[in-house]
Amino acid sequence: RLAEIYNQVGPSVVNIQTTAGGLQAVPESPGFGFGEPQPRGGLGSGFVWDQAGHIVTNNHVIEGAGEIVVIFNDGYVATGEVVGTDPASDLAVVRLGEPPEQLRPVQVAPSSEVQVGQLAIALGNPFGLQGTMTVGIVSALGRSLPVGGDDTFSSAYTIPDIIQTDAAINPGNSGGVLVDEQGRLIGVTAAIRSPVEANAGIGFAIPSDIVRRVVPALISEGRYEHPWLGISGTTLVPPLAEAMGLPGQQAGVLVATVVSGSPADEADLRGSNREANIDGLQVSVGGDVIVAVDGQEVRSFEQMVSYLARNTEVGQTINLTILRDGQQQELPLVLGARPAP
Repeated sequence: RLAEIYNQVGPSVVNIQTTAGGLQAVPESPGFGFGEPQPRGGLGSGFVWDQAGHIVTNNHVIEGAGEIVVIFNDGYVATGEVVGTDPASDLAVVRLGEPPEQLRPVQVAPSSEVQVGQLAIALGNPFGLQGTMTVGIVSALGRSLPVGGDDTFSSAYTIPDIIQTDAAINPGNSGGVLVDEQGRLIGVTAAIRSPVEANAGIGFAIPSDIVRRVVPALISEGRYEHPWLGISGTTLVPPLAEAMGLPGQQAGVLVATVVSGSPADEADLRGSNREANIDGLQVSVGGDVIVAVDGQEVRSFEQMVSYLARNTEVGQTINLTILRDGQQQELPLVLGARPAP
């Protein structure tokens, strides 16, 4: 069956080579990516999206590239032109200048149906070794992946709902595919967590549900607008809840700050207004606590971000269920577009 999957998906996966002034276009972030700038161009992977010759890859693979060369598994070579990028999801679309006559787009599965423990198969070009397949399982779901910085604190964006896998992923796999046992795309391989910037059994893939929302917009508009609340906050934990006079088992998202002029500000969502001492630390408390979005219970900040990414779009009105001074309220909010960092 694995050989069948390789023959099915292999023709859809391409090798991407970029040049930019003699240096790799964009080095991936240490700890989250794949290394320092290398001479003579960069290497990455991509896959066929449609019969029109659109290739999907990671934004960091092609960002800053002066020339993009796409190589198919049968040796066919074509140049590519960037038609759209989205740094916030680390996705990009390249259009082939002269697509081959026969293109085999990937089949896409809903990542919302992916389960921990199921088979996960990665295809890409690690270290430029074209047509490499590795096999593992889905190790975890719902991870967050910072992009646009060297670590969580300096990153410009965080991608929610990331799939973690132990299928071997190495430099050059970026932009390749993670498929299920039926050969359907469940994620785009993006990064690894490794002290030596090589496979350590912890790889990350951007889920297909995000890919299916972002890629069509990149093809048609060249960009994708992410829905935005305009808050910073944290998962409500028992010490925070008790400091606010709430039951220790109360779950939700504590709103810390509200960006002025944001959708949250216009909807009168309120941030923390006082501080409390918890275990010797001064922490912000007293803000609204979001406990549900559109009737869906919210137990963590990551869960709320994942819901917004999966199910909402700019301009959509959502209904927040909040606790304010211990009393439950319903708060309608019109989502805006996330501003550039």
